[in-house]
Amino acid sequence: MRADGSAQDFVLPGIPEGRAFWLGYLPPDLAELRLAVDARSGFVLERVGLRRHASVFAECLAKRPLRAGPALYHFLRGDERRFRDILRGSCAVTPLSDYGAWAEARARGSRAAPAGQGESIRLILPAAPAEHPLVARTIESLRAQTSTAWTLLVAWSEGVGEPMHSALDEGGLHRVWPESGRLGDLLDGAGIAGFLAPGDRLADDALAQLAAGIGSDVELIYADEVVDAAPPQPRLKPDWSPDLALLEGYQGRPILYAGALLARLAERPLGRPETFLLDLSVAAAGMAEPSRVAHLPRILCRSAAPAVKPDRAAALERHLAETGSSARISVRDGVLDFDWPLPDPAPLVSVIIPSKDRLDLIACSARGVLQETAYAPLELIIVDNGSTDAEVLAHYAGLQADPRVRIEPFPAPFNFSAMVNAGVAVARGPIVVLLNNDVAILQEGWLDALVRQASRPEVGAVGAKLLYENGSLQHGGVVVGLGGRAGHILRRRPGDAPGHLGRMRVAHEVSAVTAACLAVRRELYDSVGGFDAEAFPIDFNDVDFCLRLGAAGHKTIWTPRAVLSHLESVTRGPPTGEERLRFEREGDRFAARWRDIVRHDPFYHPALSLTTFGEELE
Repeated sequence: MRADGSAQDFVLPGIPEGRAFWLGYLPPDLAELRLAVDARSGFVLERVGLRRHASVFAECLAKRPLRAGPALYHFLRGDERRFRDILRGSCAVTPLSDYGAWAEARARGSRAAPAGQGESIRLILPAAPAEHPLVARTIESLRAQTSTAWTLLVAWSEGVGEPMHSALDEGGLHRVWPESGRLGDLLDGAGIAGFLAPGDRLADDALAQLAAGIGSDVELIYADEVVDAAPPQPRLKPDWSPDLALLEGYQGRPILYAGALLARLAERPLGRPETFLLDLSVAAAGMAEPSRVAHLPRILCRSAAPAVKPDRAAALERHLAETGSSARISVRDGVLDFDWPLPDPAPLVSVIIPSKDRLDLIACSARGVLQETAYAPLELIIVDNGSTDAEVLAHYAGLQADPRVRIEPFPAPFNFSAMVNAGVAVARGPIVVLLNNDVAILQEGWLDALVRQASRPEVGAVGAKLLYENGSLQHGGVVVGLGGRAGHILRRRPGDAPGHLGRMRVAHEVSAVTAACLAVRRELYDSVGGFDAEAFPIDFNDVDFCLRLGAAGHKTIWTPRAVLSHLESVTRGPPTGEERLRFEREGDRFAARWRDIVRHDPFYHPALSLTTFGEELE
């Protein structure tokens, strides 16, 4: 809280390893600090320290010397926000590759086990006799659990000798994996079950923490893990993201199944253990009700790296055949993705471009839509905000010779949201695509990829992969809370960056996408009232729109299969003067409306930084 009564909100980092540190700027007119803490979280404030500007600036100079100059410049010109963010991004953020040192500084003893032991958990550990030392390591971690409400079944791929049995008997039951049986044969009636791999080591309180999250409304719960490698590879997972779970299997271990979901999985035939475990993961991801899945953002498992990469494509093909899905699996450059079907006949798509003057931009974008796009059934609607350039008007006249083109006048003062709404109001297609006039088409299949996703009944908005002219990434999906309100993840990183957990390689759920290229079914656009032209005339309108779709039950998808170039925004400077004040007003309005998601975007791990755009540790 400032002396004038205004307030600024900052999100504290998540605590996957026991404790967290936060570095914040205290303005000269600071009046009060308030902490908004969930009483159920076990939050403890251990220490508060005060650092002077000179100390933080010196650290910036040592860690990120190229950022020290801009930090000093913004400090001298009184730009508090940029000064603060540069120093925070330099001193309070750690690359994922340095996870080991970051985690060591945050290590803490196990959290106390939740009260009560609850229902017993059946843990199943498939193993080969040669993996005996790894099995012993896993059993050792289980013996250290704070919870005793568990049983272990080691299911060997073949029989093991008596000496090995006697060394391991204290840790659980031992059987030969029954290839002709069902999963239920291994459960012995247990209502909660999970699988481990030889070499997995659970945190002492892992089972207690996971069991506390299982209840009548949760049938699948998973937590974060670190893969044993050099250097260690953290897997900081999002909340439930079904498409990403199917394609990348990010949920990994530890994971527990319960309730009706486990009852359905129990009927699955076993077959070979390596095939079964992959099929089980895929089947569970396909069956799970999103509202009954929980993610515990804590690192609770040190997992062994798989010796052989499983054949996920074959498992997905089996899953699609089992469920009767009309989707197909494609492999491009070694990356799996779904080919979703197009409706038959293919729907008319209304491409809407708000524009004013700038012949260089509108000519390029219009040519891309009309001449460089493979998808045939389309119309182009240019919403013109009072162009006066004679060359632009002449270009419009030429375009209108094409029956697919319509120029819709918008003579009112510039209001991006209202212009988009005006374009949609005259659109004839059941699918509308919003496109900036500074976007250029790079691949002719872009529109086909968007329409396939937008035609899925559970999908609301669909966004594209946008690149700057230099090939770096401009848009890979929006993280709500990034930069304080919302921002583009991995902005200005290499265009082929795979992203954490490989998510930038495949289509997956995000909280929002940019309206620079956004597809949505017309019925859904209308059902949520379109863009909010009153609250967000220029900024945050697309993110607000996607969040309103999400609140209505329709998920937002970002796909790397639609690749375009965003030409203008790489050189556009930040708003200044009155424009800056207007931006801040809209930003404050957005943060007030979507405060809960600003505090936690479900598709972005809370331990990742909201200050920088690069999936770095806070």
